[in-house]
Amino acid sequence: MKRVVFDVATLIARLVTGVVLVAHGSQKWQGGLAATGQAFKGMGIPMPELAAAFATVVETAGGIFLILGLLVRLVGLLLLINMLGAITYVHAGHGVLSSAGGWELPGALGALGLLFLALGGGRIGIDGIFAAMFRRRSARRAAEEEHAAQPQRPEPSNVTTRPAGPATPATSAEAPRVPRQPTEHRAGGVNDDDMRDIDALVSDEPPPHRKPPNRSDAV
Repeated sequence: MKRVVFDVATLIARLVTGVVLVAHGSQKWQGGLAATGQAFKGMGIPMPELAAAFATVVETAGGIFLILGLLVRLVGLLLLINMLGAITYVHAGHGVLSSAGGWELPGALGALGLLFLALGGGRIGIDGIFAAMFRRRSARRAAEEEHAAQPQRPEPSNVTTRPAGPATPATSAEAPRVPRQPTEHRAGGVNDDDMRDIDALVSDEPPPHRKPPNRSDAV
């Protein structure tokens, strides 16, 4: 809220000061630089032709720049110098009131020039627009530099890894097991010894040594 009040107050001060300066500058232009130089010479101002040209340009162009809000600080400096010269060489010995030729008007304009030099012209004007653009660009550049300075995170890979777990010993491919048949005698003459031979053939194991039948048992 305070910044908005400052911008509005500065805008009003710029407009009023600019209109006053343009009025005085156009008066000098209409009278001619030569006539203005002669008037300055009669007032005792040193280098009257150069002083007349300086005052005319500052008041005319400076007033326009203040209205537009362009180069406000520079215009404030030039306006302060111009009014100090007018007070020193013309108005200092005539008191304060302008009716007696005093420094009332140049003092007020010089104070406004000092104010513009110190504080600028606010955000409502060409200077304010350029300043806002510069601030946004600086903020964007600072954000980009900060982002570039941060360590880059590695991109996630598409290869999924198994969670770590207890190591299991490597085992060779096991041969399929043939379930053992009951030990009782089956039809067709296949007994337990024959089944063990079949298991040994399937599992690639040597067949167990079979004890030859006792002939005495067979008799």
